[in-house]
Amino acid sequence: MSHSYILTLSCPDRLGLVHAVSGFLLEHGGNVEEAAQYNDHATGLFFMRVQFACAPHDRASLQDQLARFAEPHQMRWSLHATDQPIKTVLLVSKEGHCLNDLLFRWKSGLLSVDIRAIISNHRDFYQLAASYNVPFHHLPVTPATKAQAEARQLEIIEAEGAELVVLARYMQVLSDALCQRLTGRAINIHHSFLPSFKGAKPYAQAHDRGVKLIGATAHYVTSDLDEGPIIEQDVTRAEHTDTVEALTARGRDTESQVLARAVKWHSEHRVLLNGHKTVIFR
Repeated sequence: MSHSYILTLSCPDRLGLVHAVSGFLLEHGGNVEEAAQYNDHATGLFFMRVQFACAPHDRASLQDQLARFAEPHQMRWSLHATDQPIKTVLLVSKEGHCLNDLLFRWKSGLLSVDIRAIISNHRDFYQLAASYNVPFHHLPVTPATKAQAEARQLEIIEAEGAELVVLARYMQVLSDALCQRLTGRAINIHHSFLPSFKGAKPYAQAHDRGVKLIGATAHYVTSDLDEGPIIEQDVTRAEHTDTVEALTARGRDTESQVLARAVKWHSEHRVLLNGHKTVIFR
């Protein structure tokens, strides 16, 4: 019986990298099932994602061999077994459209994630969590308790072994310290009006201005608020006949779809960081 893995890597570009990687896999009995690469001429970096099958391996041994292979190429790399979904923790506040969508897709087998916990600063979705048999943690947040609440959040995230944290409309700004602890493994979703229409009721503000396009952005969380590397975006048209309620509903649908695609690509190891940008091997 063969085992399937996904290898992702980035390194300074040079001649023969695809040949070198495929040769390494051949040498270790790997059969390439899917491969994609990208040469960023602006930065001189090479990116690659390879899914391959091979005879049963001691994963630690395979990683050791990869480390020796990667070192002279200055590669940043990671190896993942395809049969191991990513342990995930969801954060939410009082808007549940993204939470509902992710839970449904997960239980429908559409996302390669293992949702281990839901954390919220409100109690609104404890019954929804229970219906999916997911532990629900209510952690109220005030200016006075923010540090303690974040410490408890991180404790839950680490206890669950979460490789991914999804802010599914979690309406609290994470501290710089927490953002740094979650670098590269936390995804946020928000409307794409920013920097316009900040604050409460952005769709009402947009409706008042008569916008013709609304959209959503999913990105990695950084200490620069809503400015992390973008994973996915989408838009939909707005009509002059739209009410605030219709505009809000359409915006929530777009947010849910954009976040789901970002989570799917991340969980399938299709997203590689490229400075302030991302490379997406769809």
